[in-house]
Amino acid sequence: MTMRNNLRRIRTWELALTAAVMALPLIPTARTVDGFAFVRAAHAEEKKFDTSRLVSVGGDITEIVYALGEENRLIARDTTSIYPEAALKLPNVGYMRALSPEGILAMNPTAIIAVEGSGPQEALAVLKNASVPFESVPSAFTRDGIIAKIDRVGTLLGVPDKAKALEEKVAADLDAAIADAEKRPEAERKRVLFILSAQNGRIMASGTGTAADGIVKLAGAINAVGAFPGYKPLTDEAIIEAKPDIILMMNRGDGAGTKNEDLLAQPAIALTPAGEKKAIIRMDGVYLLGFGPRTAAAARELNTAIYGG
Repeated sequence: MTMRNNLRRIRTWELALTAAVMALPLIPTARTVDGFAFVRAAHAEEKKFDTSRLVSVGGDITEIVYALGEENRLIARDTTSIYPEAALKLPNVGYMRALSPEGILAMNPTAIIAVEGSGPQEALAVLKNASVPFESVPSAFTRDGIIAKIDRVGTLLGVPDKAKALEEKVAADLDAAIADAEKRPEAERKRVLFILSAQNGRIMASGTGTAADGIVKLAGAINAVGAFPGYKPLTDEAIIEAKPDIILMMNRGDGAGTKNEDLLAQPAIALTPAGEKKAIIRMDGVYLLGFGPRTAAAARELNTAIYGG
């Protein structure tokens, strides 16, 4: 009887252990054979990932592919992939959050690598049903998030050695930029309000967990509205209470965005320290918020713009 009970307990333990292992998140690993990446997860079947005709979705993904020296695989890119300039010669399959599956499939790709958040989901479902290998790359707006992104793209391309070298270079650059920014005492750090849009007097600003929040912190400044996650429209009272020293915006370059004079004419903005000093910084959006190989340079440039050279 005791023996039977022990066997039952062992079997129950084995089943529980198996269930726990199967519940673990997939951990991608890879090996390379004859130029192909074989990608698998910890408990998933290994699959061949042919990137000979690659569509990249996300400016950061495209930049990493070029930085790895693997741009010869690219046959198309999305609208946000505007760097390096050579990428502009590739066919454009549309905006990363409004992809057309028909346009992508017309390129006859062997694989798609997209940054996390690409979509819409209906388009992704069509692509997956078409049996085109589709891999999403997580995006965290931190130093470690950038390194992990490079590692993931390198794994998918089957070039881990190149990825490792790039990771070391980018990590060293980021660490140096962060160290310089952290030399500034907390009491001297300026408050930055990142405005995503200001159409019809409605200010849409960045809270926490966004690329804007991440780059402001890397540059050694404070997010003036760090009390809420994501992007949110601000009331006049909230703008005044935020007391930003600097207003940061993307430089769209097409003249369609809100002009500085129109922004400063808004009563709530005019009452802030930034409004009084007309302290508005504009930077290229892909460069500023891309969180790719150039982010250390963007953080340094933003730091200089905020605090002076």
